[in-house]
Amino acid sequence: MTTTTVSAGAAPAAKMPPQIPYIIGNEGCERFSFYGMRNILTVFMMTSLLLAIPEDMRKAEAKEVFHTFVIGVYFFPLLGGWLADRFFGKYPTIFWLSLVYCAGHACLAVFENNIKGFYFGLFLISLGSGGIKPLVTSFVGDQFDKSNRSLAQKVYDAFYWIINFGSFFASLLMPVILKNYGASVAFGLPGILMGMATLILWSGRKKYVHQPPRGANPHSFMWVVWTALKAGGLGMGVAALGLLLAAYSLSQMASLGFVASVCLALVLIMGFGGVGASLQLDRARGIHPDEAVDGVRSVLRVLVLFALVTPFWSLFDQKASTWVLQADQMAKPEWFQSSMMQALNPLLVMILIPFNNLVLYPLLERSGLRVTPLRRMGAGIALAGFAWICAGTLQLWLDAGDTVSIVWQVLPYALLTLGEVLVSATGLEFAYSQAPLSMKGTIMSFWSLSVTVGNLWVLLSNVSIKSPGALAAIKSTGYSETACLMFFFAGFALVAALLFALVARRYPMLNNYRD
Repeated sequence: MTTTTVSAGAAPAAKMPPQIPYIIGNEGCERFSFYGMRNILTVFMMTSLLLAIPEDMRKAEAKEVFHTFVIGVYFFPLLGGWLADRFFGKYPTIFWLSLVYCAGHACLAVFENNIKGFYFGLFLISLGSGGIKPLVTSFVGDQFDKSNRSLAQKVYDAFYWIINFGSFFASLLMPVILKNYGASVAFGLPGILMGMATLILWSGRKKYVHQPPRGANPHSFMWVVWTALKAGGLGMGVAALGLLLAAYSLSQMASLGFVASVCLALVLIMGFGGVGASLQLDRARGIHPDEAVDGVRSVLRVLVLFALVTPFWSLFDQKASTWVLQADQMAKPEWFQSSMMQALNPLLVMILIPFNNLVLYPLLERSGLRVTPLRRMGAGIALAGFAWICAGTLQLWLDAGDTVSIVWQVLPYALLTLGEVLVSATGLEFAYSQAPLSMKGTIMSFWSLSVTVGNLWVLLSNVSIKSPGALAAIKSTGYSETACLMFFFAGFALVAALLFALVARRYPMLNNYRD
């Protein structure tokens, strides 16, 4: 009999959970399905679905529908997180919402000439995709504990890499399929990939670490916040102000639109309610255990940072709308479709993630600069601002009547993609690690909600720019509406990056992985 002795103090090597490939494979197919339909959505609406709308209004309508869809995708994580934490657990919720997701793809393929049926398909996809979004990322985290936590960031990077692997081929192939084979095939193929994603997820069902649903929790995030608010005082006054502003937002539905006004109302209620609760959170002690109150305080601290990330998403998601419309004005080969330019984004992500981990971050560490998650995210927001300065400059050239090659769009895409890697890939692991075990679903839902708020800024800016005062101000500059909006969003991101850096300096990092 042979005995192996481990020297005192030596820790066993961290092992990769064997179930991770099932989740990664599921995500790769799901992301192909999502980006496959998302990246041709604006083009399809412009060239087919919205032909009944006057041409001068069609761009604005297509952009509004696109960003309304994205808002839904990143708003429904709140519902998915609640269902998983309260009733079903993560895996069953992911599986059943994936079937809803497949039904949405089927509607797009069947109702290519029926605007109501097509929009219903978009609703089902936003419900399915959005509902599973926070659950899949937190489900990855559930497969790790403190013994192999060091591998989690690598898996989140691999997770993000496979997302962009699927996105790359979807961005490159789907515009060609749409042009040569029509909308039914172009929207049906992503549905088949989503079916494969669901099958891969189901295949690993006996291997996963399953965290059971916690059921009705009297010490949940919302109950602790409500207890703090109903104690009265300044906090309740701040929350009441949020309710008044939300009511005003709903009263402006005619001018803002239904989706924008409702989302703005909810954001105001949650934002002012969170600020109010943070002012008097200690009043919840005694009614709720200290662990729950401290957990809520941790989440509220994270939400401040999430709020400052929202400008990044308002810039990032416009690459599939504003930048595609800009590409239509550029010189390019006859065979090249404008939406194919989006394939550059995932291609660069697949290059930059290993480059950053193997070359850039070690080089910066050796130079004495500690590359913390918050420093990465702040730099990423700033890079998005610089990308939009480049895009705005290209728009000025186009407005002047110059012939501009589409190759010039490589520069803003490169800057925006580097920013995406620093913000999004880092933010997934950061969000999971900062949340208490009982609030993982909550924090991942709020991370997704930051994307909704980012797209809300786009809708509100499109409404604001139509006002007489804004039109007069833009006319006085001599620039086009598009160019002015581009420079506005660039400034928006740079200011947010500065504020993010200031807040991050005082943020206490946590390590909330399970034992």
